[in-house]
Amino acid sequence: MKSRESLVRLKEFQVKEKRRQLNQLQMMMSEFERMSKELESQIAIEEKKSGISDPNHFAYPTFAKAARQRADNLIVSIRELKVQQDAAELSLEEAEAEFAKAAALEERDNAVRIRA
Repeated sequence: MKSRESLVRLKEFQVKEKRRQLNQLQMMMSEFERMSKELESQIAIEEKKSGISDPNHFAYPTFAKAARQRADNLIVSIRELKVQQDAAELSLEEAEAEFAKAAALEERDNAVRIRA
């Protein structure tokens, strides 16, 4: 019966770890989104200062060009993290189902022991 308790604890740990990983991905995504918005704001300020908003213009500000590239890279990273988040959510659902199954088996075993 101890192995069933250990299994339940293991499954509970796995669920907590999956939740932590999912939370970490979400925090990274929100941080990247914040950084991207900040860069977009800086780009707008730089474009307004120079009076040039066309990135292909020969006199387009170097800072704005570099900031635009960083913002684009952040958007790509956010998309990649979204894919990882979707996978993590599926993994969490599976872990929660396994935990519920193990907990139900332990509960059943405890009920049988009490009757005996």
